[in-house]
Amino acid sequence: MKTIDSIPTSKIQRASKLVSTGAKVGVNYLKYYGDKLTKTEEEAKERLNKNNATDIYDGLKQLKGSALKVAQMLSMEKSILPQAYVEKFSLAQFSVPPLSPPLVVKTFKKYFGKHPNDLFDAFNTTSVNAASIGQVHIAEKDGKKLAVKIQYPGVAESIATDLAMVKPIAMSMFNIKGKDSDKYFKEVEHKLVEETNYILEVEQSKEISEACSHIANLKFPKYYETLSSERIITMDYMEGKHLSEFTAVNTNQDTANQLGQALWDFYMYQIHNLKKVHADPHPGNFLVSENAELIALDFGCMKTIPLEFYNPYFELAKKENIANRAYFTDKLYQLEILKAEDSKQELEFFTEMFHEMLSLFTQPFNNDTFDFSDADFFGKIAELGERYSKSTDLKKMNGNRGSKHFIYINRTFFGLYNLMFDLKAQDIKINNYLKLS
Repeated sequence: MKTIDSIPTSKIQRASKLVSTGAKVGVNYLKYYGDKLTKTEEEAKERLNKNNATDIYDGLKQLKGSALKVAQMLSMEKSILPQAYVEKFSLAQFSVPPLSPPLVVKTFKKYFGKHPNDLFDAFNTTSVNAASIGQVHIAEKDGKKLAVKIQYPGVAESIATDLAMVKPIAMSMFNIKGKDSDKYFKEVEHKLVEETNYILEVEQSKEISEACSHIANLKFPKYYETLSSERIITMDYMEGKHLSEFTAVNTNQDTANQLGQALWDFYMYQIHNLKKVHADPHPGNFLVSENAELIALDFGCMKTIPLEFYNPYFELAKKENIANRAYFTDKLYQLEILKAEDSKQELEFFTEMFHEMLSLFTQPFNNDTFDFSDADFFGKIAELGERYSKSTDLKKMNGNRGSKHFIYINRTFFGLYNLMFDLKAQDIKINNYLKLS
């Protein structure tokens, strides 16, 4: 894979890159209008989406950092984005051009004050994995094989600028309006700032790995504080396949079920017992060992769940509460989905919309076991998301709905559901986490 010798770090450099990307998108639309004269609307739109997805991703992968992280987050919204965007943006999870070896050494010396060879017995300057915020190198020390994650230069300093540039796109995509829309972007900015603080990530990694070490078929690397800094993390190198690579070739249902149960228990234990959760559940953050154990990585994005959100959120996971219209409506107000200033039309529309969504999405929680390989269940979720994304009534209203905590909690559940479906996990014990307390 081609390496990168420099990353735009200044506000002007990064803005210029996005402007040039915008110009390419403009050309794609001109081609689209021409295609409509000779092709069907569906064919023309498909080509437009493919061209735009390619050009936008190519621009973002040169910037890395927050802009690329947003693309990664959007790749999990499979029911909202066209497939071309999902496929291209999902590459941001664990496959982007790495820094060149000279830039790696320069960056390491800047962040640690030493050449990597002064710290390790051996250090490979060629990356084995590059993602949105950092890339991983293999090193050795005292006979132990280690993984060293190095943050890309300028990432932490450009978060606010990057989000300001992508904000108009996100507001249009998710129909966000209103004076209090900034609360959502502040939540994302806060989390991204945390993700660039590798000292915090090491603390969180140790905290979660210790708290969840008793969960069956789940493993974590060991983290080394003395070999880590604010922008560098050193941990055990873990052997295994990325979850997406594993699911692409696995034919053993028992293994899929074992991994699915470990993944589900891991998330339910965090959410319900710790009230703090690994809010970045994409395939690049999980490996599968030779012994069919799930290996959890990257605890930079952790979401604390306050009780004032946790209680109404999970009360609405119960079938009897969804069926009780007065109780249901009260919880929607508590979760800031319904607002005192809503019109009658808005109250009716959003009450019905969330009633339909929650009735479907919470089905696993109202069963002792659940089959996450059920294509019909996931097809209904996709159909529902597509229907509302095209709703002309919704586009006329303010889509700025819900507590800021929804951003990362919903992201967690959408990501978890997608991983469970990719595994084709069956017969998953939903409340197994209660036995782990």
